[in-house]
Amino acid sequence: MKEEEVNRCQIQEWYPRFKSDSIKTMIHELPESFIEYLMDDHGPFLLPLSIDDNDALPNRIHKPEEEEDFEVSEGSEDESEQPSPPPSFPELEMKIKESIESLGGSVFPKLNWSAPKDAAWISSTGNLCCNSFSEVAILLRASDSLVHDLCHVYDSCSDKTVSRPPKFFLALRKWYSSLRPEMEFRCFVRNGILVGVSQREVTGFYPALVEKKDELITIVQRFFMYKVKGNFESESYTFDIYVTNDDRVKLLDFNPWGAFTLPLLFTWEELEVNSNKEGDHLEFRLVESQCGVRPGLKTAVPYDYLDTSPGSGWDEFLKKADEELGQQIRSPQAGA
Repeated sequence: MKEEEVNRCQIQEWYPRFKSDSIKTMIHELPESFIEYLMDDHGPFLLPLSIDDNDALPNRIHKPEEEEDFEVSEGSEDESEQPSPPPSFPELEMKIKESIESLGGSVFPKLNWSAPKDAAWISSTGNLCCNSFSEVAILLRASDSLVHDLCHVYDSCSDKTVSRPPKFFLALRKWYSSLRPEMEFRCFVRNGILVGVSQREVTGFYPALVEKKDELITIVQRFFMYKVKGNFESESYTFDIYVTNDDRVKLLDFNPWGAFTLPLLFTWEELEVNSNKEGDHLEFRLVESQCGVRPGLKTAVPYDYLDTSPGSGWDEFLKKADEELGQQIRSPQAGA
């Protein structure tokens, strides 16, 4: 994998070309001071001081009667021990506030490549829906997975020359509460040919998907041929889509082929074999029974950036899960 292949998968790179077939998104370049704030894992966990409510949070309220608690006697303590003032990014906050309003009042954030999915627990809603700058900031600041974007995105590149991109961007995407996770699919393209499609939500069995499989194959193939093929410059890559109730397709994301991208219901070896078969050979995989449900991967590492290389901990975990699944299928009691 080359650096240029990774760079093409940044949302600020592909979105302008595919915006008519994607979810409405507003993109902002982030100042370096905000990146430093996100990467500061040694300082206190402070939310940026908002231009709207700089007196709203209890820990920031200044009470004159408590002034003596904050006074320092001359020479009694080192000034470095005094609390650091909360960071403030007024220009960025104004831009984000305007974008949230223009996108209907609710958004979900992501950086160049990934979203802070591992930080959803800190949100009052338990998901990535944000209605304010503070909510965006707390998700980004609490996420360990974004360290991949900030520091390690080029680690798998054979021509690695840098550790991070020169600029970081924040993408705010319009939030839809009605989206059904089972209608997300990952599509695998090898040497310009669509060789595989996998259900993205592999932790559940959805009988309606199995019934609609042939129709979904046609929908995905048509979208690839008329919207994606020839319009994305890499020869080998993956792209994620969402199929709406009326069978329209929305492009969600691009990812590199291999490396940190998960093959989901495939293995990379299987996808390579498919790509070497004569003619166009597309395999569409769904969770087709309750026995095929995969375990959820609840970690502080982004789902697409787990190390599943041969011999890794997750590689062994997934092998054991596959073995257990095989035993369940072969067992006479499996259908009981």
